Amino acid sequence: MRYAVLVCGPAGSGKSTFCKSILTHLETQRRQAHLFNLDPAADPASFEYEPSIDIKDLISLEDVMTELGFGPNGGLLHCFEYLLQNMDWLEEEIGEYDSDYLLIDCPGQIELYTHHALLPTIVSRLNQLGMRTCGVYLLESQFMEDRYKYFSGVLSAMSSMVNFEIPWINVMSKMDLVTPTAKDSDEADGARARNGPRGRRDIARYLDPDPHLLLSAAPTGVHSNPKFHALNQAIVHLIEDHPLVSFLPLDLTSTDSIETVLSHIDYTLQYGEDEEPKETSMKEISQIWNRGWKS
Repeated sequence: MRYAVLVCGPAGSGKSTFCKSILTHLETQRRQAHLFNLDPAADPASFEYEPSIDIKDLISLEDVMTELGFGPNGGLLHCFEYLLQNMDWLEEEIGEYDSDYLLIDCPGQIELYTHHALLPTIVSRLNQLGMRTCGVYLLESQFMEDRYKYFSGVLSAMSSMVNFEIPWINVMSKMDLVTPTAKDSDEADGARARNGPRGRRDIARYLDPDPHLLLSAAPTGVHSNPKFHALNQAIVHLIEDHPLVSFLPLDLTSTDSIETVLSHIDYTLQYGEDEEPKETSMKEISQIWNRGWKS
C-alpha cells in the first residue's frame, strides 16, 4: 500500500518547512518517505531534501509565463491543466515507489483548493492508482492576531475539505511564535513573540473555533462597521451548523508536537494496517544475538 499526504494552505503558512520536518522525523524512525514537489513555481534552492518527483521536470511556471505570456495565476492553472493532460508522466514517476510515504508540497494559491477542480482531479487519479491520500491544511498562527482574518482562514479550510472530499487534517502552524503569558513573550529570544501573548484558554478558542469570537466586542481603538453584523451572524451560524474544522497545534521546535501531528496523519491514512509482519532473517537474528552477547 502506498500513501500520499497533500500538504496545502495559504502562501507562507509553512508547507515546505512542514514537509522538511516530517521527512526528517520519518528518517529518524527509519521509515521510507519522499518529497513530491507539486509547485511549478518553486525555487529549487528552497528544498533541503531534493524532490523525488518534481512537476518542474514536466512543466514550470517560468516557461509558461515566458512562452505563452500568461500571468502568475493563469500560468499556474495552465501548468495543472497540462499535468492532467499528461497523467501518464505522473503514473510513471509514482510507479517506482511502493509502501512509501509521499509528501506532496503544493502551491500557496488558495483558489486551487477552494475554487478549482484541478487538484481534486489529480488526487482522484492518485486514488485510482491505489494510493491512500489525506490532506493536511496549514494555517499560520499569525491568523490569530485578527479574528476576521482568522475566520476567513477557517472558511477557506472548510471550503477545501468540501472541495477535495478526502480525509483531512487542519494544522495551526508556527505555534512556537505564540506564548501563553506576557512574561514568556518578553523572554522569548529577547523580544516579544510576534503572535503573543495569548492565554491558554484563548488559544483553545482558536484551535477549536469558537464562532462567537466574531460577535465579541471589537478591541479598543478598532471600529467595526454595523452593516457587517448580519454577515458575521450568518458566518457564525454556518460554522455552528457545520462544525468540520478544528486545528492541531504544531510547534516544529518540539519533537512531541511533530509526533502528535504525524500520528494523526498515520491514523487518518490507516498507515501500516495492511502490511504483512516483517520476517526476521537468520542473519539478522545472528547479528542481534552477537550484539547482545558482546554487551
